[in-house]
Amino acid sequence: MGDMPAFIPADVVEKSLDYPTLIPLLERALINFSMGSEGGVVQPVRTIVPVAKHRGFLGVMPAYSAVDDALTTKVVTFYENKLSSEIPSHQATVLLFDPATGVLKAVIDGKVITDKRTAAVSVIATKLLKSAHAEVLCILGSGAQALSHYHAFTQEFLFKEVRIWSRTGENAKRFAEAVGGKILVCSTPQEAVTGADVIVTATMSTQPVLFGDWVKPGAHINAIGACRPDWRELDDNLMKNCVLYVDSKEAAAKESGDIVLSQVEIKAELGELLNGTKTALPDKTTVFKSVGMAIEDTVSAKLVYDFWTMNKESE
Repeated sequence: MGDMPAFIPADVVEKSLDYPTLIPLLERALINFSMGSEGGVVQPVRTIVPVAKHRGFLGVMPAYSAVDDALTTKVVTFYENKLSSEIPSHQATVLLFDPATGVLKAVIDGKVITDKRTAAVSVIATKLLKSAHAEVLCILGSGAQALSHYHAFTQEFLFKEVRIWSRTGENAKRFAEAVGGKILVCSTPQEAVTGADVIVTATMSTQPVLFGDWVKPGAHINAIGACRPDWRELDDNLMKNCVLYVDSKEAAAKESGDIVLSQVEIKAELGELLNGTKTALPDKTTVFKSVGMAIEDTVSAKLVYDFWTMNKESE
């Protein structure tokens, strides 16, 4: 029998994934993905298994990167109504394989990977699409993705003001206390959004929480939630009056209710902006609809595994 696969827990993943290292790797992965077969990325649209009895879903997300020679599958669950506030709405595990043999090399806690790679890709989109004079950041939501976006965005950008709104006011207050920064807790989403230059929607909402009438012309929105074809975070007014960008056209057109239900045309993938085949329009009102891609998990997991291996060898 061969060696047992490594188990890499969340605290090691947290130490492994710093944004200055992760962001360039994800930029390269987005470019390679948008190049099609020439980019060496093999990634089917994720498979979703509904768990209707418990209002949950199981997603399976495999990918292979020839450039990184990395092969992974992420298994992720997400539930609309949690039985306990102690249980995250999203849970994930990433399996890292040896591409040459198919041997399982590592079982990696996937929650931190999901949180950090999602926020890092939103940073990439925002760098490309925000106004040059963006000063106000607004976050709608107070869960794990809201938190990871707060940390990534306040590290990578200089905002004069950060605002937060959550459906549960106490959660928003706890969020503000937890981050310890100067953050304005707003009582309504409209109050949070009005005049904001960059907006992050990271909610579990199935109905719009962000309306076009509230949005400042030229603002940039990162839409993170509404990961099912019948769920919405953004209303038709906003969707029909923005320039829309995505990580994967194929996946977004199948999975995003904001796109499926509004029937808005996708302008480009981020990878096409990064490789120069399509043009960013930061002077327009822009939306980046994030559905999340397995290749993002693949390069993140390889970074974690390489960090873990290096530290094991130095012990």
